[in-house]
Amino acid sequence: MHTLSVSALNEQIKTLLETSFNHVFVEGELSRITFHNSGHIYFTLKDSTSTLKAVMFKGNAQRLKFDLKEGLKVILNGAITLYKPRGEYQIQCFSIEPAGHGALALAYEQLKQKLSAQGYFEPTRKKELPRFPSRIALITSATGAALQDMLRVAQSRYRLLEIDVYDVLVQGESAAQAIANAIIVSDGREYDILVVGRGGGSIEDLWAFNEERVADAIFRAKTPIVSAVGHEIDWVISDFVSDMRAPTPSAAMQMILPDTNELYLTLDSLSSQFSQILSQKIFASKQEVTHLLNSYAQHSIEKKLAQRSEEIQKLKERFSQVLSFKMQNFTKEHDHIKSRFPHAITFLINHKLNQLLNLQKMLESNNPKFKSKSGFAQISKDSKVIDLSLLNVDDIFYAQSAEVSIEAKVIQKSHI
Repeated sequence: MHTLSVSALNEQIKTLLETSFNHVFVEGELSRITFHNSGHIYFTLKDSTSTLKAVMFKGNAQRLKFDLKEGLKVILNGAITLYKPRGEYQIQCFSIEPAGHGALALAYEQLKQKLSAQGYFEPTRKKELPRFPSRIALITSATGAALQDMLRVAQSRYRLLEIDVYDVLVQGESAAQAIANAIIVSDGREYDILVVGRGGGSIEDLWAFNEERVADAIFRAKTPIVSAVGHEIDWVISDFVSDMRAPTPSAAMQMILPDTNELYLTLDSLSSQFSQILSQKIFASKQEVTHLLNSYAQHSIEKKLAQRSEEIQKLKERFSQVLSFKMQNFTKEHDHIKSRFPHAITFLINHKLNQLLNLQKMLESNNPKFKSKSGFAQISKDSKVIDLSLLNVDDIFYAQSAEVSIEAKVIQKSHI
């Protein structure tokens, strides 16, 4: 009986497996995925009853277009190998495709969900494009038809524009990095707008614009960016991240550049409107000035002085009339008074003489020296003649006759 060592048996099994199953397709569900620091990916492929260990080495892993997720159903393309030290077999994966749809479609959806969750598509972060740009950069292939379309539209619409072209690959393995680098460089050169785009093609042709590095460059740029990739029905990740999405490259130029002919028409319309408005303003201003002049004339100092002068003249005339009337009356009264004056003076003198004679008689009759009765005297106090009954005890008074005046004091008062 021929006896084999463990290593020899494993070697025979390894040879048998690797020659018999050197190119197989296996469908199953991903589980226990491990991303090693070396770049290799280790995982388990399973179905409802069995499991199979699998490995994808770094070189093949770098070509994956989508992320491996727990529970994702996939189709593996690989070869069965045996790891002799442990006697375990596994499938070494050359490529992996999602079951049910393409890898690129899945990668597109995965990146779209990831960037959306990170806020890359938020409308609030999108920058406003200037209405009249003076410098723009076109990031596209210098040999592509898309560039010629954009330059043609720019030439016909708006010639007051400086355009710089950044020639980049727009498809292939290195296209995404070239596009991202061009965005970063042009963003630092003070352009008004950056246009990133290319013409139509398959999803593989347009894939560079679905790469995360391109989305990151657009997201971090300070300059407004327009994504103009493919045809109207094509949507790529750069469309969602950019500040504006154009359905085609030529449409991008129509959207960001004003039309010179429309500007001329607009200027003509504005000029007509301006002339009409200016005429209306001038007419209204003239009306207002006329009103102000009339108002000023009604309330001006000259007008008020003229009114006051007229009032003064009327007062002078009225004063002259009144004065003339008064003078006429005075003249009549003067003549009347003049005719009556001698008689009035004579009457007044005679009247006053009679009054004087009467007063003289009264004085003589009240003078004590002319009194004929003896024992009678005139009583006065404080230089005033008073009745004797008005004196009180201790009052000082004077008793005066025709020949004698006596100062006396009331010692006692009694009534008879």
